[in-house]
Amino acid sequence: MHWGRKIIVAFIGFIALLFTLVYVSVNTEFNLVEENYYEQELAYEAQIQRIKNHENLEFKPTFRIDRKAFLAEFSFPEELVDDIAEGKISFYRSSTARYDRDYKLSIDEHGKCTVDISKFPIGAWKVKLSWTDGEKEYYKEIAFVI
Repeated sequence: MHWGRKIIVAFIGFIALLFTLVYVSVNTEFNLVEENYYEQELAYEAQIQRIKNHENLEFKPTFRIDRKAFLAEFSFPEELVDDIAEGKISFYRSSTARYDRDYKLSIDEHGKCTVDISKFPIGAWKVKLSWTDGEKEYYKEIAFVI
């Protein structure tokens, strides 16, 4: 092959590589970690206090994943159940926000709250548990893999 043809083939290969990179970069989905991250950062001191409130509890809720039945279970001790005024459970997927789910904390008579995770994609997740007893707010983050 003549050296002029080699240069043309190299240019065509380079241009094909550039178009491929442009195509991939345009079609890549970019998500912010949180939509309102600036407001959350300003209020992070309150979040630190919520975490400390949870750490100072004598009896803490527990979290368990049943991978066979695809259930996430939160167990609250008797000492906490009667004091909980309201709460929220958020399942957070860091790779994309479209899989994030929020649930109202609803505790049954046995002190358990169960969430069906059968429709959740397999991978790394974070569950964010927050609740209030009317006076103090509590917060706990737990990382897990389905």
